[in-house]
Amino acid sequence: MPAVTTAHCGASERGRGPRLLAGAQRRLTWAMPAAYVAAALLPQPGRWARGLPCGALPLPGGHTALTPQALLLCYVLFTAALQVPARELSVLLRRPGLLLAGTAANTALPLLVLVLLAGAFTLLPDADRGSGLLTGLALIAAMPVAGGATVWGGRAGGNQTLVVGLVLASTLLSPLTIPLTLAGAAAVTCGGYALALGRLAHLAGGAVAAAGVVAPCLAGLAVRAVLPARTAARALPWLKLLALAAALALTYLNAAGAFTDLIARPRPALLLLSTAAAAVMCAASFALGWCLARALKAAPADTVALTFTSGMNNSSAGAVLATTRFPAHPHVLLPILAYSVLQKLLAGLADGALSGRPGRRRGGGGGAAVRR
Repeated sequence: MPAVTTAHCGASERGRGPRLLAGAQRRLTWAMPAAYVAAALLPQPGRWARGLPCGALPLPGGHTALTPQALLLCYVLFTAALQVPARELSVLLRRPGLLLAGTAANTALPLLVLVLLAGAFTLLPDADRGSGLLTGLALIAAMPVAGGATVWGGRAGGNQTLVVGLVLASTLLSPLTIPLTLAGAAAVTCGGYALALGRLAHLAGGAVAAAGVVAPCLAGLAVRAVLPARTAARALPWLKLLALAAALALTYLNAAGAFTDLIARPRPALLLLSTAAAAVMCAASFALGWCLARALKAAPADTVALTFTSGMNNSSAGAVLATTRFPAHPHVLLPILAYSVLQKLLAGLADGALSGRPGRRRGGGGGAAVRR
């Protein structure tokens, strides 16, 4: 009898983490807006925490100060990579067509939309032609696929192997793609924004990406490779719970500075324009990813994967760059914060539109759906 009781308690302990995680994920839709409300109503703790000294990291072009936002982002990325069983990705290396197409789309499509928006912004009456907003959008466009695409893609019945492969490929290539995108953005902005983007692209863009994005992901993959399967199964729910808390804290810290400035100097037109521009970029990226999949005659599960990975960029990483590289221009954060909210709303709409098709659930979790 005691043995049965002990086994039951052990099973209960093992199940508590997944239950808590599932409950937290269900409430995440409301928790993120709550973090924005907290940043608007109580920004002082966030402003204090953003100023905490966390050391400096030597990089080409000079030392880069470590911030609480950067450390939180590193943990979120590390935990996302820790969930990836790299052995499942071998199927993509045997048929890399969709992997290459999706990686190219994630780099090129947001940059294309950014150039089109820059052309539209020439009609604005302000002297810098919306360069502040374009800078924020450029920091989103430069970022790799968001780890959240794995969650949304899985919910919609997408090919999880392809989604994970696209997340990793775009992340590992980010030391090359981030400077390339920022240099392109510098060409369509003006004044101090163009100079700052060009400097970030040429001096530290690749190094910042390698240290702040690629390194945590590689560390997570390495730890997962040596971690026993049983240990990983027990630890991952708790680590993912901490990652959700870190993501919420990161959202609050990033928003605190922008909302403080917005409340002190209300600019409804700027807020409206930021939201509209972010909506155009986000919606166009989702739509173009779907069009690419249709043009390639991709399988249904692969279409879901390409749609979500094209439409979801790592806005948290872009927000960290905005707060650390453009501290005197908090309005650069506005389109990034708007994009962060809108991409989740659009992901929910895409989930409903794509997951209801016949046959969508077949092949959603494996690599068999990769045709090219």
